[in-house]
Parts: sequence; C-alpha cells; structure tokens
Amino acid sequence: MAFVAPTAEQLGLFLGMGEIDGDRADLLLATAVSLCQTVVNPLPEGAEAVVLSVAGRAYVNPQQISYETIGPMSVQRPQGSGGLYLTKSDKSALKSLAGRGGAFTVDPTPATADPSPTWPVDDLSGWAEDYEAGWGYP
Repeated sequence: MAFVAPTAEQLGLFLGMGEIDGDRADLLLATAVSLCQTVVNPLPEGAEAVVLSVAGRAYVNPQQISYETIGPMSVQRPQGSGGLYLTKSDKSALKSLAGRGGAFTVDPTPATADPSPTWPVDDLSGWAEDYEAGWGYP
C-alpha cells in the first residue's frame, strides 16, 4: 500500500478538535507533505503519522510561542520561530520508514567461497621437523 496524504478531518481527530478550519488544515497538510518529501521521496507507507505531527504543530501553535504570560503581556519566541519544520526525530522516522538510515552489515565473502583451507597442508608428522637441531628442537 502506498502513502495516502491525511485529510483535514484526520488532522482534527489527531489534534482532538471537534471543529477545524478545513482550508487552513489542507494548506498545512500539503505543505507538510512537501516538506517531508525533501527527506524521502516518494513518501513511504506510514509517513502519515509524521505528516500529521508536522502539520499539527503548525496548526495549534502557528507562531511557535514557547513562553507566554497573561499578566502584563509577555511572549517569548525562539530563534527562527514560526512555520512548519521537521524535527530530528521526524527525519529519522521518515528514513526508517523508507528502510534507510539504520546500521547494516556487508559480507565481503563471495557466494562461491569454499570453506576448505587454501594454504599448503604438510604431510609431515610434526611441525618441529622444519627446524634445525640446536634451536630448542630435537
């Protein structure tokens, strides 16, 4: 089964919202799909969760406000705030879903390799016969 882009209704369910602005949700979902495709293209099955997460972050907090005080009005925004973005774990999840980014093993042994020894085998009765007397060998 191939990737199917989430709908505005699915984003509303993901966020637990009864009503959702359909046009805004569609724009954010389309943009999130495009952003995810910069990491993996085509998007694999299961990437819907990452797309919903990216679009959901932007839908509920479009300016990415990280600090807010209601008192005399104080708002703190991080550097480069606002917009859609992929976290490191989003990128990792996309790569993992596509079958990339993990550890792997390469076996350099050819398929035609024979397990028998390739060095010359002595028919002599012992290894000490190759050495001269006086070197600690009889």
